[in-house]
Amino acid sequence: MPPLKIGVVGTGKVARANYLPCLAEIPDISLGYYNRTRASAEACAAQFPGQVFDSAAALMAWNPDAVLVLTRETQRLLAARMLLEHRPRRLFFEKPLVAAQGQENVTEQDFLDARSILQQADAIGCETAMVFNYRFFEHSALAKRLIVEREFGAVVNITGLVHYACWSHCIDLVHFIAGPITTVSALQGQALHTQGNFAARDVTVAFRTAGDATGTLIGTTMLAWTFPLFELTFNFEHGRIHMQDLDGDMTVMDARGCEVQHFRIAADRSRWDHYNDSFKKSLRAYLQTLRAGQAPPVAGRFGALELQVEAGIKRSIVTSAPVVLADTFPL
Repeated sequence: MPPLKIGVVGTGKVARANYLPCLAEIPDISLGYYNRTRASAEACAAQFPGQVFDSAAALMAWNPDAVLVLTRETQRLLAARMLLEHRPRRLFFEKPLVAAQGQENVTEQDFLDARSILQQADAIGCETAMVFNYRFFEHSALAKRLIVEREFGAVVNITGLVHYACWSHCIDLVHFIAGPITTVSALQGQALHTQGNFAARDVTVAFRTAGDATGTLIGTTMLAWTFPLFELTFNFEHGRIHMQDLDGDMTVMDARGCEVQHFRIAADRSRWDHYNDSFKKSLRAYLQTLRAGQAPPVAGRFGALELQVEAGIKRSIVTSAPVVLADTFPL
C-alpha cells in the first residue's frame, strides 16, 4: 500500500504538540506543510520531516489523501475556504469548527459559516471530519461501553459544570453519550470574567435532547486549572455516570446491581499525559478509516452540531426565550 500523504495547514503550537509527534512515528506517512508564515512550516519540517509549500494551491497540487486544518479557530474559516477552492478529497478539522472571536465567544455567524463550509465540501464530494478527542479518553470509551453492557437504558437527565477551554468538547460529549440537543434556553451573567487567555461571561443553559432527556450546562472561565476543568453527570433509567476532567476520575452507579465503582488514571501519569494520548488515539482512528476507505470516526457534521447549540444559546440570551435548534438554525 502506498504511503498516505497528509497535508498540514497551520503549524503552530497545536500541530507541533498534539499532532506531529504522532504522525512522525508512523512510517508510511508523508507530510506536507503550509502555513501563512513559511518560517513556522520550515521549523516543523526540520523537526518532523516533510515538504514545505508556499501556498495552499501548491499543497493541493501535491494531491494529499487528507488535509489536517490545524489553524487557530479564529483563522479556520479562511483556511477552509481557501482549501475548498482546490477540491480536496478530505478535510480534518480541529475544534471548534469555526470561532472567529475565539472558542469562548462563539457567535451565530460562526454556525452559519461552519454550515456553509460543510455544504460546500459536500457539493464537491469532500469528506469532512472533526477531532473531538475527548471521545477518545479511556473513560469516555469505558462509559459508552458500560451503558450498553449494563443496560442502563435511556438518558433521563444531564448536568455539567464546564470551563470554556472544554466547552465545545463537553457539548460534543453530550451528543456522543446522550444524542443531539434539540432545544436550548440560556441566561448570561453580567460580569466579564478574565482568566489567562479567556475572557467571557458565564452562561447557564437548560436543554432537551432528541431522546427527551433534560439537562443543564454551566459555562465559565472561573474554574481553577488546578482542579477539574469540567464535570458531567449522566443520569440513566438504571444507573448514573459522573465523569470529570481530562480523563479524570469517573464514578459509575449501577442501580440494578446496587454497585458503585470508581475509576481513575494511574498515579504515575498526569491528566496532561492522558490529554496528549487522546489526540494520538483520535488521529490513529482517523488514519485507520482512511486506509480502510471507511467513514471517519467523528464526521464533520458533529462540528456543525456543536456550533448549532452555541448559536441557539446566543439567540436565547438575546430573546429570553427557548430556541428550537432545527427551526432556527437548520443544518
